[in-house]
Amino acid sequence: MEKVRRSKTEQKTKPFDYWIKKNKYYHQQIIKFFQFIVPKNSKILQINCKNGYIINSLKPSFGIGIDEDAQEIATASARYPHHKFYSNLSEISNIEETFDYIIINSVTAEVYDIQETLAQLHKFCHKRTRIIVDTYSYLWEPALWGSQKIGLKRPTKLKNWISRNDLTNFLHLSDFEKITQGHRMLLPIYIPVISALLNSFFATLPLIRRLCLHEWIIARPIQKPKEKGEYSASVIIPCKNEKGNIEDAVLRCPTMGKYTEIIFVEGGSSDSTLDEIKRVKDKYPKKNISYYIQNGKGKGNAVRKGFKNAKGDILIILDCDLTTPPEEIPKFFEALASGKGELINGSRLIYGMESNAMRFLAMLANFGFSVLLTWLIDQKIKDTLCGTKVLFKSDYLKIEKNRYIFGNFDPFGDFDLLFGAAKLNLKIVDMPVHYKNRQYGTTQISRFKHVWFLLFMSLISFKKFKLKR
Repeated sequence: MEKVRRSKTEQKTKPFDYWIKKNKYYHQQIIKFFQFIVPKNSKILQINCKNGYIINSLKPSFGIGIDEDAQEIATASARYPHHKFYSNLSEISNIEETFDYIIINSVTAEVYDIQETLAQLHKFCHKRTRIIVDTYSYLWEPALWGSQKIGLKRPTKLKNWISRNDLTNFLHLSDFEKITQGHRMLLPIYIPVISALLNSFFATLPLIRRLCLHEWIIARPIQKPKEKGEYSASVIIPCKNEKGNIEDAVLRCPTMGKYTEIIFVEGGSSDSTLDEIKRVKDKYPKKNISYYIQNGKGKGNAVRKGFKNAKGDILIILDCDLTTPPEEIPKFFEALASGKGELINGSRLIYGMESNAMRFLAMLANFGFSVLLTWLIDQKIKDTLCGTKVLFKSDYLKIEKNRYIFGNFDPFGDFDLLFGAAKLNLKIVDMPVHYKNRQYGTTQISRFKHVWFLLFMSLISFKKFKLKR
């Protein structure tokens, strides 16, 4: 009996390096997950940092680690002197620094008061801070208890075994809002081929993923409403063969915020659309109208041209066919300005639409892509291909910077923005719109050709989102 007690005491006193080496594959997967979520050069606060190996692997511009284990804090401080390490949050209560990412891995399973712990984090948040909560699934409680007993896992007193819904509620009670969530790691040990297959593919599948060892949630501070007048707006209108809609687009586009500019991007029309833009610009000199000639092909290219030249704080896409009424744009502007979301995505599939607004096959394809996209990015999307999307220019510039991750071949630009926003963990919110019949011209969409582009982009996104987490 004495020998057993001594063995348990020795396990508790073994440095964390011992457990990293003993479970090398498991800790490599942890690093891989956080490296996917957290960009380099971010400001990071990690609670339960142990010897600092995670925070150092993320290459922060400024990093602070918190852990109650004095031995591990000493190790981290000596090993990574370019970061700062403390024993508890109270030691950094006087700093005025805020962080881009706050990582709390396994904390909710160990602390006495989860809500109080989460509430303390607000002092270290700015409005764009992301909280990453990574914890064990309660389904694994027997396995984790057994692995500690036989010395396969570091002895840890896990006080709380809560569901993900309970964790979401704790976040809400602490004034944080969930953005996305997921599961990871079906097999925490390394078996050649089998581990990669289970953790990279099967762990992403519905139902099966609920058996994973880890559950995670990414949240943000609940936003305080701001005055709409603080922001300016740029309305980007891609147009090709839309001569009959140009004047209506200008007359029906509302004025929003400090000022509103209207930017047409013309795509090589054969019906004098460009001449009509010039005429309308001269006719309404009090309207802030500008235009550019598209230097590539497709709506996605036109949108990027307009975004590049936009001067407003908030970027708004309006299809020139006016099937989404311009009068509904202020709802998007207000939702973004008030902090309800960070990418406001139009949804045509909620209200009843006019009889010829969307063909049956297009509706079927849209439904299929919405289900696929929801699974890929772990945020609910009702309508992937609605042309009206609204976001801050500052966020778009970050998406643009990361475009190399997914490629630059989305013909519409919708997936480009949705995947880019999801990679940045932006809060995506659907905005119901009324979908009307086109009054002039014909659609520019080649339904059968473009669907292959979208399937190909979905395949790339599966690789980037699911296989790399």
